[in-house]
Amino acid sequence: MRNALYVIFAATTLDAVGIGIVMPILPGLLRELAGAEDVAFLYGLLLAAYALMQFFCAPVLGALSDRYGRRPILLLSLAGGAVDYLAMSWSPSLWVVVVGRILAGVTGANMAVITAYISDTTDEEGRAKQYGRMSACFGIGFIAGPALGGLLGMISLRTPFLLAAGLNALNFLLALMVLPESRPASAGRKPITLGALNAFSSLRWAAAVPLLARLMVVYVLAEAAGELAASLWVLNGEDRFAWDAALVGWSLAGFGFLHALAQSLVTAPLIRRVGERGAFIIAALADGVAYIAMAFATQGLTVFLLTPLLALGGIAGPALQALMSFRVGQDRQGELQGTLAALTSLVGICGPLAFTAVYGATRASWPGAVWLLGVLAYFIAVPLLPSRRALAAPTAPSA
Repeated sequence: MRNALYVIFAATTLDAVGIGIVMPILPGLLRELAGAEDVAFLYGLLLAAYALMQFFCAPVLGALSDRYGRRPILLLSLAGGAVDYLAMSWSPSLWVVVVGRILAGVTGANMAVITAYISDTTDEEGRAKQYGRMSACFGIGFIAGPALGGLLGMISLRTPFLLAAGLNALNFLLALMVLPESRPASAGRKPITLGALNAFSSLRWAAAVPLLARLMVVYVLAEAAGELAASLWVLNGEDRFAWDAALVGWSLAGFGFLHALAQSLVTAPLIRRVGERGAFIIAALADGVAYIAMAFATQGLTVFLLTPLLALGGIAGPALQALMSFRVGQDRQGELQGTLAALTSLVGICGPLAFTAVYGATRASWPGAVWLLGVLAYFIAVPLLPSRRALAAPTAPSA
């Protein structure tokens, strides 16, 4: 199964490349097709549409893979991604781009199938290692995607989509020739139920677990602060500092690299030293200081100098995930992670719409004002964080 996992890791990398390759050139493409300079809200709408499709389609693809097997669903998503990017490369009008981003969200929701494939083909002892490799591949793809998108976008705003289509087509052919089915026939093919397709079903149980709902509120606020940067990075660079597509791409790639370093080299030592609660507070302070500086920045160089602080702010998520995992029994860890994934998707839907709308409304008077919303999110989140004594209480019993 080693060759099969390589194909799976390649699919993971391509998912991240496809997300990142579009980011530096999408505002320029929207300006070209819409014939307007201010495309902030339209840009946020496309980001939200992509996240919405991910939210609703991830459980659907997962359930379909349980019923019909991982291989056919993964092949279908790879083929759909290639066709979508090819259509985007010649999009003559705005509606093609909108439909393309919706389809990209559908086909890009294959992470549920990818993680299930890894679970099928590895034992419990080696599963964490393979998930770590999958995460590393996603990080590599997100570093490479913006850099490639920015460079190719200087040639043409359509060229990055051609590259993404070619990479997806290549991965489809590789999977078609090499990838075996991971779900054996002996495992059975359970019927698909409406509950398995309901993306909201995993959000109902958290209130019954002590402190978990409160921690989830903090998690949503921290995710919203992170979504602020994801939604406005490109628009902010282009509007305020006159960045071109190449510079936007390299800035995103640099942030991705520093973010990966912080996650792999800083998170564990910091948590060992100050604990998960302390690590979250440090991350919130780092992000908050960076956001205040972003609000008043007048030079693009300031953004690059703030990137290490923003990368350190990324530690907030893992610290909160660890705190929440301590609150539930071992038999509910999967349910918890599914709930957090759903919350992240919901923030990814609402955040871009809200932040780009505020940015559009304040762009003429104070384009940096929107960054203070991130400071406000942390200002609410930190006091809501339970005390050390409360967090030291016993975990919830197993369900």
